Amino acid sequence: MNPFDEYRSIAAPSEGLFKDNGSRFLALAYPVETEEQVKEIVAGLKKQYHDARHHCFAYRLGYKADVWRASDDGEPSGSAGRPILGQIDSLGLSDILVVVVRWFGGIKLGVPGLIRAYKTSTADALSQASVITKLAGKDFRVRFEYLSMNEVMKALKDLDLQPRAQDFGENCSLEVRVRLSAESIFKEKLEKIAELEEI
Repeated sequence: MNPFDEYRSIAAPSEGLFKDNGSRFLALAYPVETEEQVKEIVAGLKKQYHDARHHCFAYRLGYKADVWRASDDGEPSGSAGRPILGQIDSLGLSDILVVVVRWFGGIKLGVPGLIRAYKTSTADALSQASVITKLAGKDFRVRFEYLSMNEVMKALKDLDLQPRAQDFGENCSLEVRVRLSAESIFKEKLEKIAELEEI
């Protein structure tokens, strides 16, 4: 069983294609972390593929995968966004956006045909993607006295944490990302010797 703070996403954008009766369905998968990124990508694709009739999409965000949306963008209700989301869910992915751009070929496919087209093109894009394991975590700023530096660095090493943005001037500080399942032990070890601030 995976620790609760591990989840699956994709490493880089990928694409897939499905054609049926002259209609083309170009599926584009992206790793994303915020709804802002989703909006930017969807808006960018609408500009880039302005000649397409539909830009349907679905996304899931967060290590709990509890932030999501599915859009049919003018296709019959439930025929596009839901099948896209279904493919994301069948692989257990999060922090992912899939947009399927459709060019209409002149022949209506009907709802079953549309569901198949959106599902198949999404599955093709996801089969090309490299799936990675991500760790949910929080970023902390650690402030400490110069004399405590060895203790702080040893505690971080014991927890296998990589410090960044280090400043060892008059007042020492560093930043570190801590996975959620290690947060309580991190606090327990460091609160005695340093001041912690979530950032």
